[in-house]
Amino acid sequence: MKTVSMKAIVCTKYGPPEVLQLVEAEKPEPKDDEVLIKIFATAVTASDIYIRSGRVKWSMMIPFRLMMGFTGPRKPIIGEVLSGEIEATGKDIKRFRPGDRVYGLTGFSLGAYAEYKCMKENDSINGCISLKPENISFEEATMAAYGGLLAFQFMEKANIQRGQEVLIYGASSTTGIIAIQFARYLGARVTSICSASNIEMVKSLGADAAIDYTKQDALDPQMKFDFIFDAVGRNKSSGLKKSLGRNLTANGTEASIDDENLKLDSKRLDLIRDLIEAGYIKPFIDRCYPFDELAEAHEYVGKGHKKGGVAITVCYNRK
Repeated sequence: MKTVSMKAIVCTKYGPPEVLQLVEAEKPEPKDDEVLIKIFATAVTASDIYIRSGRVKWSMMIPFRLMMGFTGPRKPIIGEVLSGEIEATGKDIKRFRPGDRVYGLTGFSLGAYAEYKCMKENDSINGCISLKPENISFEEATMAAYGGLLAFQFMEKANIQRGQEVLIYGASSTTGIIAIQFARYLGARVTSICSASNIEMVKSLGADAAIDYTKQDALDPQMKFDFIFDAVGRNKSSGLKKSLGRNLTANGTEASIDDENLKLDSKRLDLIRDLIEAGYIKPFIDRCYPFDELAEAHEYVGKGHKKGGVAITVCYNRK
């Protein structure tokens, strides 16, 4: 039987963006409990940058290499965010059918930097998928999946109530942008912290106030927040960020996206879809690159100045 190929971008060793190479790879075939997704768009996330570069804290180096591979990713087709269309289904599939348009994360299975990906329909550490929102593009759907799952996981845990004060650090990030809009949907008053160039953007998305983190090392002690959310992780810090604990209310809570592993939850993807289709949330794309310029996208994201997400168009032929 003739092997059917697909285009994929592989990372065979850790290093700079140039290690990413466009190749012909074998097109996967779905097992009985899998769906075959034709990928229309993927994204470049902070996690992808760590996996490609292999650069993690020294304390995490050995666990990282044991899990991912010692000289390069054990799974050379990396990428963990996708949106596209179900092309085929195994005989045991119940949730999806060919033609369904989906979005989600591939988890530890990676593989989103390709034209096709097989996934199971049930949630696991190897991914979760759901029907994508109908009123946004496939590129925007990658932002909704990644930023949405992170934001919703920690903000639902915080049990935000109407009228509460919420502070979001890193408000112009993929996760921060979703967090602003979700907090507003929940009825909170939102203060955002970002760079000066992004202040107008976060206000346009619903932030009641915005603060430039480069202009001050501490907030007025009288400013109190019921929930403080670090939407960029502990690798990115500032004098202001380090001082925010003193601005919590007596019963206030704080959380960082680094506090726990991301939960891959298709029911949460369903909620994100519902809120997007109802007009409460809108993903924001900074830049969109064609598939063969994915290395350039990695270089841009690695500089740390993006706002919102960076998407990759994998396939332009969409019926």
